[in-house]
Amino acid sequence: MLWRVISRELRIAFRSGAEIINPLWFFLIVITLFPLGIGPEPQLLARIAPGVVWVAALLSSLLALERLFRDDFNDGSLEQLLLLPTPLPVTVLGKVIAHWLITGLPLLLLSPLAALLLSLNFNGWCALALTLLLGTPVLSLLGAIGVALTVGLRRGGVLLSLLVLPLAVPVLIFASAAIDAASMGLSISGYLAILGAMLAASLCLAPFATAAALRISLH
Repeated sequence: MLWRVISRELRIAFRSGAEIINPLWFFLIVITLFPLGIGPEPQLLARIAPGVVWVAALLSSLLALERLFRDDFNDGSLEQLLLLPTPLPVTVLGKVIAHWLITGLPLLLLSPLAALLLSLNFNGWCALALTLLLGTPVLSLLGAIGVALTVGLRRGGVLLSLLVLPLAVPVLIFASAAIDAASMGLSISGYLAILGAMLAASLCLAPFATAAALRISLH
């Protein structure tokens, strides 16, 4: 059932290519404009690169979050998901995995380009790729809770940002610190362990919290 949910979400997303292209285009615009705006100085670019990349990743993830349950709510199929024999957290997890495959995985694939534009060295790029691999699923899982709480509200995008951004701040802090430490040749195992713990906790708790939020929003 999990795979069926994932494949369904991927088919729907690929039918409307703009839903996939817009977050990636936003990410590329941000990491491209920063070198143009502040100048091509490699040391300065490398110093601000961790924050730039992760702020861009966070905001691009938010762009695609609202559609996570919006289409199902609009056509009435969200109520049908509550009636399926499959536990709702499993369905939620499938939708979140599909969201990450559409928005988080492409950011990981674009990490070499981001490292090149922002003058990161090889160690910095490796840390960037690892933090994106561990951190972007956390953003999707935490964002799903906010989307579930605001799915029935008109113009809930601003409220969604207010709910999700504070939860995403720890990911932003530790991921940026890991990239910064790697660029200076320091160990990043502690930062990666913290991000891994955040991912494990989110995987265990977020699907159930999202399912509970959906039931609250639909009743």
